[in-house]
Order: sequence, then structure tokens, then C-alpha cells
Amino acid sequence: MKVAVIGGGVIGVSCALHLARAGAQVQLFTEKELASGASGRSLSWLNASGPWPADYYHLRMAGIDRFRTLYANNPDINWLKFNGGIFWSDKTNEVQEWHDIEHARGYDSQRFSAADIVHIADNIDPTAIKNTGIYNPGEGWVNLPDLIEHTMAEFISLGGILTEHAGKTVPLLDAQHVTKGVISTNNGECHCDKVLLACGAATPKILAEFGVDLPDGSVLSMLAITQPANNTPTVVLNTPRVAIRPHPGNALAMDHSWYADDIKEDATGNFSVPDAIVETLLAEGNRILKSTTPLTLANYKAGWKPVPADGFPVLGALRDIPGTYVAFTHSGATLSLIIGELLSWEIINGKSHPMLASFRPNRFNTK
Repeated sequence: MKVAVIGGGVIGVSCALHLARAGAQVQLFTEKELASGASGRSLSWLNASGPWPADYYHLRMAGIDRFRTLYANNPDINWLKFNGGIFWSDKTNEVQEWHDIEHARGYDSQRFSAADIVHIADNIDPTAIKNTGIYNPGEGWVNLPDLIEHTMAEFISLGGILTEHAGKTVPLLDAQHVTKGVISTNNGECHCDKVLLACGAATPKILAEFGVDLPDGSVLSMLAITQPANNTPTVVLNTPRVAIRPHPGNALAMDHSWYADDIKEDATGNFSVPDAIVETLLAEGNRILKSTTPLTLANYKAGWKPVPADGFPVLGALRDIPGTYVAFTHSGATLSLIIGELLSWEIINGKSHPMLASFRPNRFNTK
């Protein structure tokens, strides 16, 4: 079977590798370079915490399981760790609700008070915690560009073909509206048996060109990377005004949602963030962490974060474009390995996997 994968983010790369492992001839097309979209600016917190529906919770847990296997096989890597996650909120009821749901599912969820934080992470200032929080010791983080590089090495070794800077690439259909390959701006036509579209926030716009309405809730986001710092936390922090995770090289990655409306996109597709927002994010990090030197910015990246309109993944065959599959989700980090495994199985076997049943494109009655 010949399969074309469109999209060089972590979902596309994971699917491409699993297809190649299954014996398919796979060519991966990227508009620019690998990890140039949302995967290059993701906080990539590996978790299943919070009040998710049961089917989504189970999919996320399977995703975490695959990352644990990856880490067990590569214990010396510095871009994937399982040192736990911490969540706190200014809303006491929210913390209690999350904890009750997590505890009922058997998700390792431990309540803590501000005074107790020193026993979990001694470089967090207890005065930054207004009420109480949750410690989830089984959670982790991954730096997606490093994961993509690691994944692509195996993909190439299996005979996979990587075509970067292909420009815009879309499915190529025959007169009966059946997929027969892909066509890209810089590489022309490439015929194949099946196509997977995994283009992040661009996915709904591409499908709209083929008459497929995929409701889109994508939002603007920004990830800031600090200069190397001392006494950085090893856990992931999800707090009311800043989310923080470790980053390779003793740096920190930081983001949040409160400034999304202030990110600007110009006519050429470049994004900018007011200096005051970056300064506020760093100041919030400095307020939370006990550090002898203030955090300083190394760089930031901004752009669209892919989010389906109802917040849940869109995965599987497109009813109205036979031979084309779609993978569109905002939870690309946690789900990337399990989506690659299950969706590639569907593409190879032409069957539906029960774990993806709730996430089909036709739930939106697409045409």
C-alpha cells in the first residue's frame, strides 16, 4: 500500500512512522520544515487530568502509556520525563471537582495545601498558592521537536520518504471524488492508495476546498522559552496565570490562554506578541518560583493552535472523500503516539478501531 501523509507535525510524523512499521510505502509532505507549526510551540504536558468524558480519558491514558514505553526504551533522553504535574486554581471548588473525578477513575491525584508544596517541589513559593492544589505524580512532558527528530530517524531507516518545503499539499481526487494521491505546489502530483491529512489548524480550511465542513475552534497561542536558569522545577505547573514545564538545557517553556486575543497575525502570516505580555508571563514565573536570578526570555513562537469546535479529536476516514483520512486535534502531544498507532491500523486494514469511535469526522454531519 502506498500512503501519503500531509503534515510535518507530531501527529503526521507519528502516523507516518506507524504506517511504515506496518509495511506501507509512505511519503510525508510538509509545507515548510518539520515542526514548523503547532508542534514547534506546544507546552506538551502529558496528562489525562481534569473532567474529561470517559472515552477521551481512556484515549489519553493510552497515549501516556505509549510515552512510558518510549521512555523505558530510551531512559537517557533529556526531552521526555515523567516527574509529575501540579495544578492549582483560584477557585477552590474547581480543585475539589477535579480531584473527585480523578480519584473516582483511579487517576493518581493528591490534594495538597500551600504549606505542603515544599514536600513536592521545594523551589515553588508557597505564598503563590491561594488555596489548595492537586499533585499528579504520574504525569510528564515532552519536547515535540526532539520527539519528531527521533521519530523521523526510524521512519527514514524504514524507507519512508520525507518531502519538506513541498508548499501547499492537498488530496488529489478522480472524477468520482475518490482519492488517487496528492498534489503539492512545489512537487506536483504523487499518486497513492490512501491519504492522511494532518495539517493542524490548516486542516478545516483545506477540507473546505473539497466541500467538507469541519467545524473549527482553533485559537492563537504563544510559547515562550527562557534562557537557562538555576533551580528550575522538574514538574509541570498548571496555574491560574502561567503554565510551566522543564525544557532541555535547564530552560523553561511557558504559556497560558489569557493573552490569546492580543496575539496579532499580519498579512504575510507572521505573528507578534506585545512585549508587555511576555514580560508579564516571565514575571508570573518569577513570582511562583524560588530563583536567585530572574527568568529571562530566549525566544518565543506564536501561531494557531488546532482545536476542533467541540474540543475533541477528529480522527478517521472522511465519508465524502473516499480514501482520505483526517487527524485534527488540540491534544497532539499526549495523543500523538496512540493516534499514530490506531489510525495507521485503520488505514492499513480498512477497519474501524473501537477506541476512536467517538471521534469520527461524521459526528459533525460533514459533507
